[in-house]
Amino acid sequence: MGHSFGGGFTQVLLDRGLGAAGVGVDSAPTKGVLRLPFSTLRSAWPILKSPANRHKAVGLTPKQFHYAFGNTLTESESDAAYERYHIPGPGHVLFEGAMANFQPHSALRVDYRKPDRAPLLLIAGEADHVVPASVNRSNFKKYGKGTAKVDYKEFAGRAHYTVGQRGWEEVADYALDWATKNAEGAARTS
Repeated sequence: MGHSFGGGFTQVLLDRGLGAAGVGVDSAPTKGVLRLPFSTLRSAWPILKSPANRHKAVGLTPKQFHYAFGNTLTESESDAAYERYHIPGPGHVLFEGAMANFQPHSALRVDYRKPDRAPLLLIAGEADHVVPASVNRSNFKKYGKGTAKVDYKEFAGRAHYTVGQRGWEEVADYALDWATKNAEGAARTS
């Protein structure tokens, strides 16, 4: 299971034949997903605005954090989450993701039609500004012509900070139940 870029990495690992089942929560898109909403650009802009940030860890201001991660929280709840959890993010990873569709050998390249890939679940948050549900749906649709199992689940009112929001247990339980059920099914058929 992976969140954000961890969800993109989960897709890559499954594509490489690793894992019995994978779950991407608010997953960064893999190469070939072209949807790029304004909210994604606005969320990543503090890092992507300068090429010098490619090899730096870059932090967000509380206001930027509130827009990107805490947009379903009150300002005071978002500020508390910022104080407790915010750490600067690695610019290199965001630049790699931003350039994936322009690099022939991108690390985020997957074979969407790979027939023997382990089952995959993509979970989206309806209110996510960093990786909006529309991006996760586009990523999900890329797998449409393949024969391997892929499912999509969207949670209403969830932001990119989904695992820190009230009710996070519903998302975690759904992901764990799905992964357990589908990993067992994959093991029985192998």
